[in-house]
Amino acid sequence: MPTQRKILVTSALPYANGPIHLGHLLEYIQTDIWTRFQNSRGNQCTYVCADDAHGTAIMLRAEQEGITSQQLIDRVRTEHHQDFQGFHVHFDNYYSTHSDENRYFSELIYTRLRDKGHIATREIEQMYDPEKGLFLADRFIKGTCPKCKAEDQYGDNCEKCGATYTPAELIDPRSAISGATPVMKTSEHYFFKLQDFADFLQNWTQTGRLQEQIANKLKEWLEAGLQEWDISRDAPYFGFEIPDAPGKYFYVWLDAPIGYLASFKNLCDQRDDLNFDDYWKPGSENEVYHFIGKDIVNFHALFWPAMLSGADFRTPNSVYCHGFLTVNGAKMSKSRGTFIKASTYLDHLNPEYLRYYFAAKLTSRVDDLDLNLEDFVFRVNSDLVGKLVNIASRCAGFVKKAGGTLSEMKEPELYQRFVEAGDAIAADYERREYGRAVRQIMDLADEANTWINDQAPWVLAKEEGKEAEVQAICSTGINLFRVLMTYLAPVLPEMAGKTLDFLKIDNLDWEARSQPLVNHEIAKFKPMINRVDNDKIEALLDASREDAKKEMALKEASVSSNPGGEPAADANSPLQAEPLADEITFDDFIKVDLRVARIIKCEHVEKANKLLKLTLDLGGETRTVFSGIKKAYQPEDLEGKLTVMVANLAPRKMKFGLSEGMVLAAGDDDGIYLLEPHSGAQPGMRVV
Repeated sequence: MPTQRKILVTSALPYANGPIHLGHLLEYIQTDIWTRFQNSRGNQCTYVCADDAHGTAIMLRAEQEGITSQQLIDRVRTEHHQDFQGFHVHFDNYYSTHSDENRYFSELIYTRLRDKGHIATREIEQMYDPEKGLFLADRFIKGTCPKCKAEDQYGDNCEKCGATYTPAELIDPRSAISGATPVMKTSEHYFFKLQDFADFLQNWTQTGRLQEQIANKLKEWLEAGLQEWDISRDAPYFGFEIPDAPGKYFYVWLDAPIGYLASFKNLCDQRDDLNFDDYWKPGSENEVYHFIGKDIVNFHALFWPAMLSGADFRTPNSVYCHGFLTVNGAKMSKSRGTFIKASTYLDHLNPEYLRYYFAAKLTSRVDDLDLNLEDFVFRVNSDLVGKLVNIASRCAGFVKKAGGTLSEMKEPELYQRFVEAGDAIAADYERREYGRAVRQIMDLADEANTWINDQAPWVLAKEEGKEAEVQAICSTGINLFRVLMTYLAPVLPEMAGKTLDFLKIDNLDWEARSQPLVNHEIAKFKPMINRVDNDKIEALLDASREDAKKEMALKEASVSSNPGGEPAADANSPLQAEPLADEITFDDFIKVDLRVARIIKCEHVEKANKLLKLTLDLGGETRTVFSGIKKAYQPEDLEGKLTVMVANLAPRKMKFGLSEGMVLAAGDDDGIYLLEPHSGAQPGMRVV
């Protein structure tokens, strides 16, 4: 019997100022599947999380709602936990960063770092709202990213390129509270000297703890040189005050990951079988893993391990990053109804549909995952209903008719082959290669269905003296179904529970599959999962559009009650001049997202007279666009050139493939000319 592993797992903490949506759920479902798998294997795998409850955005949201920050985070934490429970995400503890434990560990880590000389203080110029009369913490400021020039970014990091910076580095900053242009004032700030840990991080990030793509990116950052990290914010601020520094608060990203320690400590205080130091002391043999999105890797793979190391705590075994979720090949869109809240999904569809679909497409890489709704319907109906449940439903009736007790199997060697396949499936789960595991499981389901078809018990049941053979065939089928559900139980916990009731067994633990159920009574079979109805998909999208309208109405009401909240469109804008075509509004125009793109590949399109197929680099994201410029250009003339594309145009299915945008060109009787930005432009830059 293998030694039981003791594992602590966390997911990134959801921020307590808004609802959970499907993009969030990708991470928590991925983590939950891995946790359930480990426990099924006989390991002790503990999963903790918490709401990230501090910072300026919390204050802003509470102010908008006319409630206190405490009231907001209490309500949102309850809502978040309900959403996760609705999707069968099981936390051993779901806590809050606004807790006594988190205050304790934040102060402990800070004072240890300070006493070792890793904290510095200095005067900085800080933005100040002259209308509100307060210093503006980073989340109260918006502007243009100084690195990639993406607009409407917060003052601490860019959601587009992942860069971190101070609010003072933003281009064209504005107060998110009043809309006023901030002025500069001096304030003393506290800094974590991250550069002190350069050698440690060089080793830590390059020795197998991270995916190769992430490790390579961090290597670039390390080679560029680490800078001090600003870890303080001025009052007013919702968070923890820094010891011996009145009016100074820990920046939210300092105490947020410490929330992992706090949530686990809170759980340890409730349970006798868990000891905090056994997991977090240096040199511990117990395992710690973080599951996060690729957009916050700098915090989890640079700042966090440096903080832990400097404060005499152990560091994680690994940090696992995943990509973003797209829907139907594009970013989630409120106007198209594809920005779907967890609660809205649960009003219309079975959560296990989504759990299965995510599992079927997840890999160990950092690739984005696309929720293609047409494929979603097909895959759920084909795999779960047409293949998996079909095995049990077509066999159970014959067993029940013969007394309801499983007999010896007709083909034990087939069962044994299914059992042996579990080793490879387990290896894929362990490596987070869920998609490959699911493919193997569905291949086995196909084999089981083919075998049952070939045996045709429904035909034999009509013949005299064949009762025992029918019973043996169907008992084999039921046992094969049990093995398949053992493999899928981490993905489909609700259906696994129904399987326990049907088979009258206590568990679907991984090792238990080696012994078939023989001379064992089963219950009457009941439907376990229904087909996905396309009408429900449409109803879900409609409901999501309504959610977006309600949210917009609330924002407009907030702005109308605070006239300085958003600057009005310029009345003298050139858009007000006599139009050259059908007139559009300013709101129509700003919906168009124009981006610089580099043509990294250009190809002729077979049997197309006008089209060239362009592969475009948008600064880390690749798009395919079909453009009617074949008459004007040869493919080799375009490769390597910069152009401008409409990046948020809905994908268009064409005869030759899917076109994911549109490149801009000018034309007259003499020809067509692709628009080219200045040579200093870079892929991904927004055209303004």
